[in-house]
Amino acid sequence: MFKLAVLERLLYRSKATNTLGSLHLFNMLSEARAKNARLGITGHLLYTEEVFVQCIEGIPEAVESLWKSLQRDHRHFDLEVLARDRIDTRRFADWSMAFSSYPSLNRFNMPGFFAVEKEGMNAEAERCAQVEA
Repeated sequence: MFKLAVLERLLYRSKATNTLGSLHLFNMLSEARAKNARLGITGHLLYTEEVFVQCIEGIPEAVESLWKSLQRDHRHFDLEVLARDRIDTRRFADWSMAFSSYPSLNRFNMPGFFAVEKEGMNAEAERCAQVEA
């Protein structure tokens, strides 16, 4: 008999230490996607106005390991947990890290990129920011 893995979703917000350009974001996402794939983490990163909102999902041990690493990351500060809950299903099962930001930051045609405009968010970003009721 198979035991279903317990999953957890962590949603947090932080401020970028510096304004990030498209090359820096591309490299950061490439590194994050490789690490997340090793940990079995899926999720979404929104970057607008030098603010990150990130949703990470996986088994609790992997989420905690990544969270500890994120807290030591010098690229952002003022980390604030918005929600952390057990979940039944992943919202981003197809992405080790989907990414949303302004179209101008997608110069490298990143897979999993979802454009947002200054006036609003896209469906992927909304799904990331949605807190369980």
